Amino acid sequence: MSKTTARLCVLAAVILWSSSGFFTKSHFFDDWPVEWRGAMFGFWRAVAATCVLLPAVRGVRFRPMLIPMVISFAGMNITFLSAMVQTTAANAIWLESTAPFWVLLASVLIFRERLRKREFVPFIAAFLGVGLILGFELTHATQTSRMGVVWGVLSGVCYGGVLVTIRQLREENHAWLVALNHAAAALVLAPVVVGLGYWPTPFQLLWLTAFGVFQMALPYILLTIGLRTIPSHEAALIGLVEPILNPIWALLVWGEYPAWWTLAGATFILVGLGLRYAVLERLPRDDEPQPAVCEKS
Repeated sequence: MSKTTARLCVLAAVILWSSSGFFTKSHFFDDWPVEWRGAMFGFWRAVAATCVLLPAVRGVRFRPMLIPMVISFAGMNITFLSAMVQTTAANAIWLESTAPFWVLLASVLIFRERLRKREFVPFIAAFLGVGLILGFELTHATQTSRMGVVWGVLSGVCYGGVLVTIRQLREENHAWLVALNHAAAALVLAPVVVGLGYWPTPFQLLWLTAFGVFQMALPYILLTIGLRTIPSHEAALIGLVEPILNPIWALLVWGEYPAWWTLAGATFILVGLGLRYAVLERLPRDDEPQPAVCEKS
């Protein structure tokens, strides 16, 4: 496969990933309780994605790192979709996109690694963006939206956990890891869905199936194809298209406008991510691990 084709595969995956706002912001589920809607979305999306991905699973085997991986992914699944429901799509996706910087912060605080000078500027830029969004949301937004941004920050932390564990499992079959994550997420969320007693109508079920297939399963297949030819840092750079497109779909389809502080904070985060993947990855590296570009919410 040519590099151009591989890049187009990754770009197609990113565009499909960005449709999460299109699915979660629909008014077809307004009768579902808003505080539980994210978890309910997560269950049905995970079930649909698992069914599509299972035929591609090969080389199944247990490794201890699978446990923290599925815990992190289940947490990311719940927190991100809860953020999408309870605050704007822009807040949710940009707060989740800070995951690489939470990984960096954890390496400094927990593993006592030194913060390299070249990491300092993108790190500060990203967290200025997070601070700007949180500061204005917690003082100017409604209670529901405030809870949404808290979920968004937690989704970034959980996504960081996914990145770390997936990196440790990079030799495993990718379809096996992705299918396992979705199956585990569905299993964790099943008691919530059963306990709430809200069951989708035939139309809602069709919508939720499309959510799982087109926003989750198909993008992973395309990403796997693309990563056979291009490196993960290049895929990560292409992935910056997702947080830009996600709120655009919510605006064009459902008329959701992000606040000015969200746009300003997103600019800081985008600068930080751009420096991290467009500039720093081109510099000579020490022995630091290259972040994986896998699990997305």
